[in-house]
Amino acid sequence: MRTFQAVTGLLGLFVCGSAGLAAAQSPSIDDLINLKRAGAPAISPDGRQVAFTIRETNWDENAYETEVWLADAASGSPRQLTNARKSSMQPAWSPDGAWLAFVSDRDGKRQLYRIAIAGGEAEKLTSGDEGISNFAWSPKGSQLAFTMTDAVTEAMKERDQQWGEIRIEDEDQRYTHLYVLDLASKAITPLTKGAFVVGSFNWSPDATKIAFDHRISSDAGEGGSADISVVTVATAAREAIVTQAGPDSNPQWSPDGSQLAFVSSMSKPFYFYANSVIATVTPGQGNIQSLTEAFDEDPGLVAWTRAGIFFSASQRTWAYLYGLNPATKQVTRHAVREQWIGGSFSLTPDGTTVAFIGSSATEYPDVYVAPVPTMAARKISDTGSQIASWPKHVRETMRWKSQDGAEIEGVLHKPADFQAGRRYPLLVVIHGGPTGISRPVPYGSVGYYPIDAFLAKGALVLEPNYRGSAGYGEKFRSLNVRNLGIGDAWDVLSGIDALVQQGLVDKDRVGSMGWSQGGYISAFLTTRHADRFKALSVGAGISDWMTYYVNTDIHPFTRQYLKATPWDDPKIYADTSPMTYIKQAKAPTLIQHGEDDARVPIPNAFQLYQGLRDQNVPVQLSIFKGFGHGLTKPKANRGAMQQNLDWFSKYVWGASESR
Repeated sequence: MRTFQAVTGLLGLFVCGSAGLAAAQSPSIDDLINLKRAGAPAISPDGRQVAFTIRETNWDENAYETEVWLADAASGSPRQLTNARKSSMQPAWSPDGAWLAFVSDRDGKRQLYRIAIAGGEAEKLTSGDEGISNFAWSPKGSQLAFTMTDAVTEAMKERDQQWGEIRIEDEDQRYTHLYVLDLASKAITPLTKGAFVVGSFNWSPDATKIAFDHRISSDAGEGGSADISVVTVATAAREAIVTQAGPDSNPQWSPDGSQLAFVSSMSKPFYFYANSVIATVTPGQGNIQSLTEAFDEDPGLVAWTRAGIFFSASQRTWAYLYGLNPATKQVTRHAVREQWIGGSFSLTPDGTTVAFIGSSATEYPDVYVAPVPTMAARKISDTGSQIASWPKHVRETMRWKSQDGAEIEGVLHKPADFQAGRRYPLLVVIHGGPTGISRPVPYGSVGYYPIDAFLAKGALVLEPNYRGSAGYGEKFRSLNVRNLGIGDAWDVLSGIDALVQQGLVDKDRVGSMGWSQGGYISAFLTTRHADRFKALSVGAGISDWMTYYVNTDIHPFTRQYLKATPWDDPKIYADTSPMTYIKQAKAPTLIQHGEDDARVPIPNAFQLYQGLRDQNVPVQLSIFKGFGHGLTKPKANRGAMQQNLDWFSKYVWGASESR
């Protein structure tokens, strides 16, 4: 169990933790995992206070746990608001600012609670057999809407008793539906039912209706079926509003309740890499209007306030808040400064004040608040104090030309004691996605690859935003369509070449690693370009696209990127599969994979492992039991990072393994 101490600010919380390291002492893997991280900022309706969460590491329970904190928007001075076993998360203000509702799993299942800002204990509001997913206050503050997954059916229970545990693929569906809790009576009323899954939702300003998105099942591959409907709270009568092809989601009412804004693919068939847009519709009329066709990136709809629509978006390695005038379609960027990373934006109803998580190449992510017109940000949390005495490694962006002339950008990490004129070992860390993005953030990489430990050993680290990455527009995201692996490898190899040509890197001491799509690219490099690397690490990576296609939970991904099924075009599946080139493999390869991975199922790992063994290539396969596509517990993260540190220490530095 965690122990807590009474503190008046975040700095007090951290003095006994990692921030106590001696000046400039390099952090250990455990120090990196122990870093406390701020998240989920929620600004009060009057803009005077901000609630947020702090995530901590509980080694005894092998869990990451969060609690809700509260800070004055003008002065900071944060204080801890919740203090319970397990986690309290998703803080949300009541319209009058007197209460915070949140979700907690302190009693097992995720249930809904509220706590008075003036003081007192948290009140438990729900106690269902299934956990709460999302929730939202009604504009009048007398009700809370929430989503909850249906219980296991009696028929499924009876079948399990007769046959043992069994799952019938595509038939054993459990749906998620919308409910309303009346705070005075504590009565819970179901608002939706049927064969669909409710996702995000939003109350109408007069509290009589709720708009929500829904898809035909919870299967990850059914995201393209998302449509939008409106339900009347008093009668549970449902009206379909948006039913066009492709995903339509995240509805937000206009302040006068006459229109809905939402995120839409506008029926584009290849929505995995094409730009989505913000669109509006008038319920009952069906006239859908796209507002952001001229904005060349995916917009993340935040809110429709009295000051207009707001959304977030990436621009290269940076990220900002944007304002959208729905009448003129004019987009305005609201930036703290040019090189800034903002996210998790929370706006007051009048759109004048925003709270968010902000960071930069030299600033650890913390909670900020700012007036929207000026974005003169004030930091109100101080998690960055943890790394004050840690080495000041340098993070900068660099650009280079790939083999086909495409401009590629990446984040280059240099050790704090970097010396010009010296050639360094290079380790390449490749993000997933492919529409992920690497950003320059201090001590931001925790999970699989100990970037800062590599820097402390005297390496450079390159994180390439290869073709397909977010932040560079639709054309760039489309460059790896029917070119997966092949073009991605060009981008990695040309980045290495650029650093070699600049005299920064020893070409004979290069390693590469990545998770998910980054693992796939590393697997491709392992088999097709192994002569360029001393060692590689493949995390949850695809080794054969046909194996992936028939096993994954997200079949449309492959059909959209390769523009075919393996039965329609076996050649493109072979050309882009690492296993096709297995006989060229020679570099020592570490394979890490979750045992229960549904996104990139484990047969991909076994294929690559056996193929490398048959070529007498040094290989290790580590299966993380009980995990899916990501490693979500601290001990597993410790294991993955230590294995990678040991693997590259052995093959790049020639050191003996420490574990």
